Amino acid sequence: MMNPGVYALLSGLSAQAFKVLLELVLRRRWRPTLLVSNGGMPSSHSATVATLTLKIGQLEGFDSSLFSLVLVFGLFVIMEATGLRQEIGQQAQLLNELMDSALHGEKFDGGRLRELVGHTWAEVFGGIAFGSAFYFWV
Repeated sequence: MMNPGVYALLSGLSAQAFKVLLELVLRRRWRPTLLVSNGGMPSSHSATVATLTLKIGQLEGFDSSLFSLVLVFGLFVIMEATGLRQEIGQQAQLLNELMDSALHGEKFDGGRLRELVGHTWAEVFGGIAFGSAFYFWV
């Protein structure tokens, strides 16, 4: 059996690849850059920690200290992905709008801030479902 961390990383990478597939199927757009971008459905952060948590529970026992540690760590990662990073994305959107209105259509040399850096709760639950399915699949 592989190391639980390897399963978790493969789950996260698979979730990132699934974003590209979803974009192609739902919006008919080929965007391979989604493989390395933040945000979007499903949350690869949530998929990664869901798979890791389940694998640790399977190997060490769901009543073990290590499982408890990984579970708390996973919840922290999920909260950061939806809370702080979502706020950063909203601030970036507001700053981009302010720059657009202040420049009245002129080009800004500094470029636009990335607005999609966090996750919605739907994306998080999609990631948890993806990571759980990955756990049962492998």
